[in-house]
Amino acid sequence: MTQDELKALVAREALQHVVPGEWVGVGTGSTVNHFIDALAGMKAQIAGAVSSSVASTQRLRAHGIAVREANEVERLPVYIDGADEIDGRGCMIKGGGAALTREKIVADLAARFVCIADASKRVDVLGRFPLPVEVIDLAVPQLQRRFAALGGRAMLRAGVVTDNGHPLLDVHGLQINDPLAMEVEVNQWPGVVTVGLFARHRASLCLLGTAQGVQTVRY
Repeated sequence: MTQDELKALVAREALQHVVPGEWVGVGTGSTVNHFIDALAGMKAQIAGAVSSSVASTQRLRAHGIAVREANEVERLPVYIDGADEIDGRGCMIKGGGAALTREKIVADLAARFVCIADASKRVDVLGRFPLPVEVIDLAVPQLQRRFAALGGRAMLRAGVVTDNGHPLLDVHGLQINDPLAMEVEVNQWPGVVTVGLFARHRASLCLLGTAQGVQTVRY
C-alpha cells in the first residue's frame, strides 16, 4: 500500500472512536483530511466538529459538517489528529502543518487523543523530524541561540505564518530523550508561543497504518 492509502486506512478506522451525538475534535494535515472526508459519511450522527485550523474548518464545512470554535465548548470526548513523529510512550512531534498551537488548545479540551498515522511516523526517539516552534518574531534570534546551546539548528520556515499570524522555527538536529521535560522548558522561554512537543497532551492510543493493516497501540 502507498503512504496515502495507509493514511486513508487509519482515517477510516478512526471513525470507530467518534462518539455519536457529540462534538469531535479534529486536527490538521494530510491524514486528517482523509478523516474529514470519511467523517462526512456519518455527519448526521454527530453534533459537529471543533477544528484546529482554518484549513480543516473549510474542509469540514465543505462537507456540510457543523463547526464550533474551541472557545465555545468546555469538553470533548475525543480529539483525532495526526503526528509528524510518535514514540513508544505516545509523545509526539506536531506542527508540520503549522497548526500546533490550535491543535494543542483543542487537544486540551479532549478526554482522549487518538493519533492517526502511517508506520513511517513511529520512532524510538523524537527529533529526526525538525521540531516546529511557533514564536514571536522579535524573539527569533534569541531563540535560535537558545536552541543552538542545546545542539539544534533553528531555521525560520520561509514564507509561512500560522493562523495566529506568527512565524515558525523548525529545529533540526535534536535528540529528544525526555519530551515532557523539553516541552516544559521550551514553553517557558520568552517569545515561544507553543513548542510542537505533545508530551503533556500525548496520545491515548495510536492507529498505525502498516502493510499488514491497522495496528492499535495503546499508551
